Amino acid sequence: MTTDAATRRPHAELLAWRNAVFFIFALSGLSVASWASRVPAIRNGLDIDTGTLGLLIFGMSAGAIIGLAGSTAFLSLLGPRAGIFASFTVSALGLALIGIGADSSFSLVLTGLFIFGFGNGSVDVMMNLDGAAAEIEINKTVMPAMHAFFSVGTVAGAGLGALAASLHIPLLIHASVIAGFMVVSAAVVVRFIPHRPPVTRAQAADLPPRGERIRRNLSVWKNPRMLLIGLVMLGMSFAEGSANDWIAQAVVDGYDRLPAVGAAVYAVFVLAVTAARFLGGPLIDRFGRVASLRVSAGIGVLGLLFFIFGGQFWLAVIGAGLWGIGCALGFPVGMSAAAEHPTESAARVSAVAMMGYLAFLAGPPLIGLLGEHFGLLYALIPVLILMVVAFAAAPATRTPEHERAAASRVH
Repeated sequence: MTTDAATRRPHAELLAWRNAVFFIFALSGLSVASWASRVPAIRNGLDIDTGTLGLLIFGMSAGAIIGLAGSTAFLSLLGPRAGIFASFTVSALGLALIGIGADSSFSLVLTGLFIFGFGNGSVDVMMNLDGAAAEIEINKTVMPAMHAFFSVGTVAGAGLGALAASLHIPLLIHASVIAGFMVVSAAVVVRFIPHRPPVTRAQAADLPPRGERIRRNLSVWKNPRMLLIGLVMLGMSFAEGSANDWIAQAVVDGYDRLPAVGAAVYAVFVLAVTAARFLGGPLIDRFGRVASLRVSAGIGVLGLLFFIFGGQFWLAVIGAGLWGIGCALGFPVGMSAAAEHPTESAARVSAVAMMGYLAFLAGPPLIGLLGEHFGLLYALIPVLILMVVAFAAAPATRTPEHERAAASRVH
């Protein structure tokens, strides 16, 4: 990864940009965990079963998928500064609606989750694209650390959620405070992102036709290596997304604990994810992607076995931590592996990211439907299976020598 020294921004400006992206990742994690940590309160407030709760989560997933699909056009229309701020504002509006309807209106919560998902899906793509741009100019690998800051945000959100649950703070107050903080913080932090104007009509006219762009993006799936990297991201993202939405409720239902305890166990999970992502970069540099992914996936399999079949609450807590370590590196490593191509990096990153995002967003509703019939603990067995699949597919993240040589020539 190199960049022309003559075109680089001043060091202070690069640091401000990097730190702004760090904060944006953390803010996104805060919003996700603020919802996830209060799932038991929402279920109790609406008096719904696990299957119906899964339908609510599906509404959020549907909104997020639409946000993912429309994010590129949104970014072209507004540019990164306004696009990221607008996405956070939409997400905050959805979170506030969830809080308003949490004790009385299923339809209002469903609407809020759809809007919340749309905003989160859109900002997720934008912050990763801006993070990649910053990484190129900084000329140093920082993407794992950016994803670690997302986990920092989830730790903060889970901790605040556990505190709010233990103090019996109404979800309306909790959600409204977080929503307000999101909007104000986003308005401040986007000022440190370099201004890049939206695409003009003239520039848009020079782009290939939409059908041609879609065909180019789909063509990357003819590469077996991309399919295997997609499987790595599928397994790891499914594991992380399922934990975000269901681990607190699984503790409540499967181990007969209070909602505040479930939120605390979720905090253990996200703390483990955070630590693994901060430490993962140096380990990957030393031992390589394949060995690092296989060790982490093996740890994740062990953690899921403890959590699902351990039978004892203390084993479930340990299992939650190991589960977090196991799924921490899959997404950032998959993104890096897909990007190492001299001409197809954008299409490859887009393809594997979509596979990971779909698993992250669409997998949890499936867990809810299975949980209605088999119980939430046994509903997590597909997560265990996909973690094993990710372990088996890990060698695909090793860059082929011919692609490494071609990329070096381009740089």
